[in-house]
Amino acid sequence: MGSLSIVFWFLISIVSLIYIYFKKKYSYWKDRGVNYAEPIFPMGNLPSRKAHFKDFLISVYKYKNENPFVGAYIIAKPIVIPTSLDFIQNILVKDFSNFHERGAYLNEEDDPLAAHMFSVDGEKWKFLRTKLSPTFTSGKMKFMFSTVVDVANRFNDTIANVVKPGLGSELEIRDLLARFTTDVIGSCAFGIECNSLKDPNSAFRYYGRKIFEDAPIGAGTLLLAFQYPDLAKKLHITLTRKEVINFFMNTVRETIDYREKNNVKRNDFMNFLIQLKNGESIDDESANQMRKLTIKEVAAQAFLFFAGGFETSSTTMAYCLYELALNPEIQEKARQEIRDILAKHEDKLTYEAIQEMTYIDQIINEALRKYPPAVFLIRKAAQDYQIPNTKTIIEKGQEIMIPVYCIHHDPEIYMNPESFDPTRFSPEQTRKRYPMSFLGFGDGPRNCIGMRFAKMQIRIGLITLLHNYRFKPSSKTVIPLIYDSDMTILTPRGGMYLGVEKN
Repeated sequence: MGSLSIVFWFLISIVSLIYIYFKKKYSYWKDRGVNYAEPIFPMGNLPSRKAHFKDFLISVYKYKNENPFVGAYIIAKPIVIPTSLDFIQNILVKDFSNFHERGAYLNEEDDPLAAHMFSVDGEKWKFLRTKLSPTFTSGKMKFMFSTVVDVANRFNDTIANVVKPGLGSELEIRDLLARFTTDVIGSCAFGIECNSLKDPNSAFRYYGRKIFEDAPIGAGTLLLAFQYPDLAKKLHITLTRKEVINFFMNTVRETIDYREKNNVKRNDFMNFLIQLKNGESIDDESANQMRKLTIKEVAAQAFLFFAGGFETSSTTMAYCLYELALNPEIQEKARQEIRDILAKHEDKLTYEAIQEMTYIDQIINEALRKYPPAVFLIRKAAQDYQIPNTKTIIEKGQEIMIPVYCIHHDPEIYMNPESFDPTRFSPEQTRKRYPMSFLGFGDGPRNCIGMRFAKMQIRIGLITLLHNYRFKPSSKTVIPLIYDSDMTILTPRGGMYLGVEKN
């Protein structure tokens, strides 16, 4: 047999083995007799064209029926896509003990910043969550409030230098908002003046862009890490660029060294982390702490607070302003609420004042409903789990993607889901809906720990802007929005342009 024939039969064998492998994998849901979306080789149910991940969820969610979930495939991996709100509540809340893991790709050895509370599982997650929860109480938010207001005032000055009275301007609002939230997080997490509002290319803004807009790996490598995490670790694949790791590790070390040498105390996130590093309590209780945080763990939590705090909050603010620009009657109602309540507080933005601005809060929640930053939540079964009132078993290790975007846009839950209507979140309307119908911050013990802080900075930013400016569509405003398929967070492609007029 010639060498050409050997190569030919070798290739035939390889192709045959791959075909048999996928055929066996793609029978997983059919063999179990559950409702599923038919996969297509080799991507499973992933779109063949380049698209945002929400489009994968939408393509599967349409198979929703009386069953609690739809079975799907990401390449060859079977995935559970829950469609029943009862089942979702079981996963996130009632049976959390069996779904406490996220099963995220984690490579601590090469990427110490990845070992933060969002990614870790098991006892390490429980320890971090328990110790960090007191950091985000309403009392701690009051301590940080004045710092956020100071940054918001500088934000107002920055825009005032561009938008002249009586002349409106067209601004790319998303980058401006990201600079605002970068300065907020820099001050509250690191106690550092980032100066992003003055310098768009400041170090924190530069590395903030690197986190989300300049990922170290492409979609193919990311799928490899998702499908075969052990192999990915052996290949030293990380989800964070080396220069980003070095910047944040060095910044945290230098900040801690300076504060400890000079006995600097501040009411910010870094101060609380330093207390945990030194074995001190941050909730004014004398409970014994199991162990101290290491410097790498401190850096990882500070990195999570920064990365999670500036991008999602600035994007949510951008969506709020976009919808207010398209819905001037809603914008005027919001502006009137701001004027009325500030007048009661001697025209000062206080912690108590923002709590009274309930319509602003409804606008934020409606933006989070229509444009959830995280289009899905992921969980992993710790043990075999029988879905209540069914014979279906979710096997140990099975990954579950809760389709937040699809739930938020389900017409059976929200009438006319594509319309922007803040009154959906009035107390009366909220009481009528199932609790799991809104997952803007997740739910259950692994919900967003920074929810109070995120809402506070979003409120302060929006109130400051709406009190001083009106927003309108401009010639560059994209209607309807197009999303950036390269971003995991739901992000408008090409920025967001709005017309801005000073009062």
